[in-house]
Amino acid sequence: MRSATPWSDVVGFLVEATGETLYMVGVATVIATVFGVPAGVWLQLTAKGGLRPNAAVHRILSFVTDLGRSMPFIVLLVALTSVTRLIVGGSIGSTAVIVPLAVGAIPFVGRLVQNILSEVHVTVVEAAITTGASTLKIVRSVLIRESLPALINAIGVTVIALIGYSAMAGVIGGGGLGDLAIREGYQRFNDRILWSTVAWLAVLTTVIQFGFTRAARASDRRRHASV
Repeated sequence: MRSATPWSDVVGFLVEATGETLYMVGVATVIATVFGVPAGVWLQLTAKGGLRPNAAVHRILSFVTDLGRSMPFIVLLVALTSVTRLIVGGSIGSTAVIVPLAVGAIPFVGRLVQNILSEVHVTVVEAAITTGASTLKIVRSVLIRESLPALINAIGVTVIALIGYSAMAGVIGGGGLGDLAIREGYQRFNDRILWSTVAWLAVLTTVIQFGFTRAARASDRRRHASV
């Protein structure tokens, strides 16, 4: 009968895998935010009723965004293998997984940002327009500022989604907690590692979500004004 993995080893595996997961998800989130937020802003600006309505541009942006969002991550992971290999020099490992994670998250963030910006009350935007503010200033000082708590929550949602996506990457040896659960837990019939990883993923996502929720509340100017 195979002896159970010592808890000290389980903790060691979890610490190493958690570092890999946070690395993958952290870098992918930064990339997705850098490209996804501007994409969402352009989607809102070019939409009907936006500051710079342009039906043709909006249709193209919406098509690309929806196409990216509709692609299952496991399919994207395989489809981008050659691109990943070209960019990072390999297709297996934590660094390689960042490419499909970021590509999949950019349209996700873009659509979230557009939906959030569209909820900014029209009177606030109109007041800024009457002052002669430029489009860039309205975006920065009105749309982004008024939507900041929701935007922070949206990034939190993205991080949680990316943790789930990174776990799928374990199927092809992507590293991180998903790889640990599949390779060391499931494939080697090690229930202690498998269920410890599942439990730790639940704790990790809960802590991260709590952190983003607190950050969003702290940034809510309306909440502070009412206190």
